[in-house]
Amino acid sequence: MSRVPSSSSSSPLPSSSMASIIKAYSLPFILFSAAMFYQLFIIPNAFPPSHYDVLQIERYSSIDKVKEAYVNLQTKWNSDAEAFDVHEFLKIRYAYELLTNPLWKRDYDLFGIDEQLHIIESANKRYAGKNISELDFPLLHAPSSESIDHSDKVITASDFKSILPDAKPWLIQLYSLGSNRCAEFSKSWNKIGSLLDSFANTGMVELGEKEVSIYFADKRSTGKPFFRNGIPSLFAIPAGCHTAKCFRRFDGELTIDKVTNWFATTVLALPQINYYTKESLVPSFFGKSSHHKVKVILFSKSGERASPFIRQVAKDYWAYASFALILWREEESSYWLDAFEVESAPAIVFLKGPGVKPVVHHGPVNNSLFLSMMENNKEQELPQLRSVTSMELGCDPRGYSRTGYDTIIWYCAIAVGRPSVELNGMRETICRVQETLSKQREIDASPENQPLAPVVDAFKRKRLTFAWLDGEKQKDYCQFYLGEGASEGTCGQRKGMNDIPRLLVIRYLRNSSAVDARTQELSKFKSLLVQDIIDDSDQAGQFVAGYKGAADVSEITQWLANIIKDGDSRDLPFFTLRTPKLVPDDTEPIWSKTAQQIPLKNILQQILGVVGGLSVYLDDPRIGPFLLLAALISLGTVWLRRSQQVNLSESKQPTQPSSTEPPSHDERKPKPNERVRRRSGKNAPPSMTDSEPPNAYQMPLSDSESD
Repeated sequence: MSRVPSSSSSSPLPSSSMASIIKAYSLPFILFSAAMFYQLFIIPNAFPPSHYDVLQIERYSSIDKVKEAYVNLQTKWNSDAEAFDVHEFLKIRYAYELLTNPLWKRDYDLFGIDEQLHIIESANKRYAGKNISELDFPLLHAPSSESIDHSDKVITASDFKSILPDAKPWLIQLYSLGSNRCAEFSKSWNKIGSLLDSFANTGMVELGEKEVSIYFADKRSTGKPFFRNGIPSLFAIPAGCHTAKCFRRFDGELTIDKVTNWFATTVLALPQINYYTKESLVPSFFGKSSHHKVKVILFSKSGERASPFIRQVAKDYWAYASFALILWREEESSYWLDAFEVESAPAIVFLKGPGVKPVVHHGPVNNSLFLSMMENNKEQELPQLRSVTSMELGCDPRGYSRTGYDTIIWYCAIAVGRPSVELNGMRETICRVQETLSKQREIDASPENQPLAPVVDAFKRKRLTFAWLDGEKQKDYCQFYLGEGASEGTCGQRKGMNDIPRLLVIRYLRNSSAVDARTQELSKFKSLLVQDIIDDSDQAGQFVAGYKGAADVSEITQWLANIIKDGDSRDLPFFTLRTPKLVPDDTEPIWSKTAQQIPLKNILQQILGVVGGLSVYLDDPRIGPFLLLAALISLGTVWLRRSQQVNLSESKQPTQPSSTEPPSHDERKPKPNERVRRRSGKNAPPSMTDSEPPNAYQMPLSDSESD
């Protein structure tokens, strides 16, 4: 009896849903849409009708043919002027005036320069609703021959080879004698040249020098030269540059400030000086700049960036000073007067330490004057004892004093503490002590009769030096002189709110007979440890005295006088063990700390320049066909892949049995070898084959076994 199989016994072919089809063919659709959009919109806008097309003549026709075409069109509108559109007439008139001017025609034919195109739009608005007879001509106005200053070097093709390479960088302007923009930029260019006079050479290239102009110009995908931002176009050639790969193009706004800043930053590698407000000056400038540096604050009325010569001085003196700019506002004048004694701008302020009267200069400065001012004010009134200043200050146990190697005894007074308000107060007091000693030295010609004679004489002969030490950074050095007990609150990291600055005096004794005798006595020992101590010991004997009185100028001055008097007359004890070395100063690149930072906008400008260079290829007519080809390849690939998946799914479906009867119980029961295969899930070993040998037979079972 035949049975009809149920519908559940067979599975239908898999069918793709509409969502999966859309997802699969989304990429070809996107590529095809991009190709159509590019061909229909981008390409027509990238290649608009030329002025030759407006005059209905061939491209690059001569001026005579342009005039002839204009006369032919003129006869048409004279016969039927009312039917002639004013808008179309303005286009014809504009093309005629442009192409009959030799300079404008040259620039347009070679580089596509058309900087007066906006006149058509403004003329359409001005002459809307009027007749052709009511129009005013000419539409275009050429600059006068004297509008562009040729005081700079005009570079020709023969000169160009001689400037590559050069010891100084070059800033080159590409200009046209027929360009109104170049005429307007002429005064700014002269100012830029004067600012860069001592740092770079400046030159000009007229577009009539075709070989040089085409060499500097951008190239379209078709090979036609052009200037991305029109003219004037500025290029920088760094010092030692040999090829066009190292040329740098200015793509920003043509202002004195922006051009000068671009050249000083990207070509000359000069540091940027940042602007601060009265609210940000203390936390962002004073709080983050190095403590040992003089603070130089420049007040400006215009808000322009610092000139290149100021930035060069900032680069040369970065180890001595930090620089800041302040925009002068009249409503804040009283604040700056009270803070730094600044009455007006421009002005320059030198802050040489806490409690020291600022040095203020009102009025503009030139390069030589500013350099002289920096040299005279590069040091703080109370210098900081650092690894690079220890020998210069004479506070060095290696045997060097400010007066030379002939001096036997000299002194160094050091204010020690963590950077804090308390240490600033101590530094201010020491500055007043120095001022007192300077006045005593100038007033009294015979200091031997005065109680302060020893200290005045030592200060006069440079046997006494004043300095301050950062106890937080120079922890080991600080603890060596103060000891473990007295260094709490003065040396090392700040653990509490108590900051205790201290004043100490170190008496240095050059290798005298006493020091030599002690060295000879220690050298008698054969111990290697003792020999190492002798070798590492200081060349000058040291005696340390700490001040424990009040922070009073007169008391400190008298105490110093007593110390020096005893140190010069008595045989005081001393030590010659190795003094801990001062921690080396951190390397401080001018572009990474405080006010010496290159702003992020310069990096963004370079990125935008790269993106602008890639945008040149957007009008390449080959892009549309490439997108269409990519769409077709993608479409074929997706269709082929989906067809293979459908065929593979159909081949994997089980074939239907020819008999409609269901299998018997014995047929449904799996054979032993099938059970083994299912359990193992692996291929059977060679001794256990699934296929039966051709000569095998089934042995009948006996009755006894069947029972």
